Amino acid sequence: MSTATAAPSRDDFAALLEESLGETDGFEGRVVKGTVTAIENDLAVIDIGLKAEGRVPLKEFGAPGQDSELQPGDIVEVFVDRVENALGEAILSRDKARREEAWEKLEKAFEKDERVEGIIFGRVKGGFTVDLSGAVAFLPGSQVDIRPVRDITPLMNIPQPFQILKMDRRRGNIVVSRRAVLEETRAEQRTELLAKLTEGDVVEGVVKNITDYGAFVDLGGIDGLLHVTDIAWKRVNHPSDVLSIGQTVKIQIIRINKENQRISLGMKQLEADPWEGIAAKYPSGVKFKGTVTNITDYGAFVELEPGVEGLVHVSEMSWVKKNVHPGKIVSTSQEVEVMVLEVDPDKRRISLGLKQCLENPWESFAENFTPGTQVEGEIKNITEFGLFIGLPGDVDGMVHLSDLDWNRSGEEAIDEYKKGDVVKAVVLDVDVNKERISLGIKQLEGDPFASVAGLKKNARVTCTVKEVNDGGIEVEVGDEGYTAFIRRSDLSRDRAEQRPDRFSVGDKVDAMITSIDRSSRKVGLSIKALEVAEEKEAVQQYGSTDSGASLGDILGAALQRAQDTADDDKAN
Repeated sequence: MSTATAAPSRDDFAALLEESLGETDGFEGRVVKGTVTAIENDLAVIDIGLKAEGRVPLKEFGAPGQDSELQPGDIVEVFVDRVENALGEAILSRDKARREEAWEKLEKAFEKDERVEGIIFGRVKGGFTVDLSGAVAFLPGSQVDIRPVRDITPLMNIPQPFQILKMDRRRGNIVVSRRAVLEETRAEQRTELLAKLTEGDVVEGVVKNITDYGAFVDLGGIDGLLHVTDIAWKRVNHPSDVLSIGQTVKIQIIRINKENQRISLGMKQLEADPWEGIAAKYPSGVKFKGTVTNITDYGAFVELEPGVEGLVHVSEMSWVKKNVHPGKIVSTSQEVEVMVLEVDPDKRRISLGLKQCLENPWESFAENFTPGTQVEGEIKNITEFGLFIGLPGDVDGMVHLSDLDWNRSGEEAIDEYKKGDVVKAVVLDVDVNKERISLGIKQLEGDPFASVAGLKKNARVTCTVKEVNDGGIEVEVGDEGYTAFIRRSDLSRDRAEQRPDRFSVGDKVDAMITSIDRSSRKVGLSIKALEVAEEKEAVQQYGSTDSGASLGDILGAALQRAQDTADDDKAN
């Protein structure tokens, strides 16, 4: 009689299920090893034991940008998210498994400040994504290279070293830098290369960057600066006129500063210095032809030969054009004739003159217009000290205020003139060295003072009344029209007759010269002094009051004699 096996009760089944689930609880949230049992389309079927299988996309087993080479029978590590039940499928992830493994290695590398290997595989806002053996890190755009990179495509999907800058496992954030690795490598290369280089070495390099002040040349791991002034002996306006990025150039090491690892380079030093023996080549006083290379506010630079330039100062550009910008006299690339004025080999300077190669209009004027010559010209300018008149040869002459009028002050006389008037003048003096021409307008007429300047003090003169006022009378003396003033107190010996109103314009009066001041061009006149002098003369001729004659008799006789003499003159 056979014995039948009893079916498990409900309580037994629950116990078996609890036993099975208890075993799977240890798998969840862990990385376990599993066997690939099959490849179904794009999924790998993986057996992790405990009668549990899971499916994982094949792309999780391939490196970024590469296909998976997974085959049935391969042993792989996967992360178990959860097990549905004892007989169901497991939720597995190869990415999480790689990530967990990677984080442990990355944390150790971060603590030891070691480099890690990764692959740039994607682009995100502000930078790029990097696969660090399963962990995804962020690479900021500023940390890709030492200098900005326009195209990062050649750097993607290839293994390369990175430096971890920051990581937070709880948030799953990792920030890496490729630039830090390059700078460290570059520093090592620079130190090694600097040890090999010495000043004076001639090496080859590649132009990496061009700026306004020069070019940076790669010497094979270290950059040197080729300053614009060391590119060529001749003037270089901008480095790009001579060099281009990527060009291979031969240069000389000029200076090495090992403290800041800076290297100064030179190209012109490989050529002969054109300034050697410059003084003998360009002696002072000799004329040469050159080309205008640069124009500034203070003058123009003229190239005499490649690498040799001289400065024509603005003051040496024109004999007559003053305070004019050099650009209005010469233009860039213009060929000009210049004269060497001074050579300083030590300072590498040559002073040139442009006007010295042209006729000096001041010398020409001095030859053609000697002092005393009359000229005519237009008033170019009126200043507080005189008139400037345009003269032949495009030169200007000046009429000082004191040379405008013989009798009036310059301030009064200058009001009669305006800019643009054509006037005549007399050349007074020409100073070629100082480039000055002195003119006079009043000299066009005779000097009225000359008519009285030749007379002596106490001389008697006949004057014509020109003006009468309370203070005295203004009279004209001599034939040249010199005017003088007789004060009220000098109008008569008799106080009662010292009234200006007893004179009328046009009256003829006699007066005595009491003073002559040639520096101020003034003559003192007095009717009173003349009367006193005539009285003394009469007394001397006709006796004194002591002889019995009265003063009235003496004066009467003298006056009668003077009248008789006048009548005789009229009769004749």
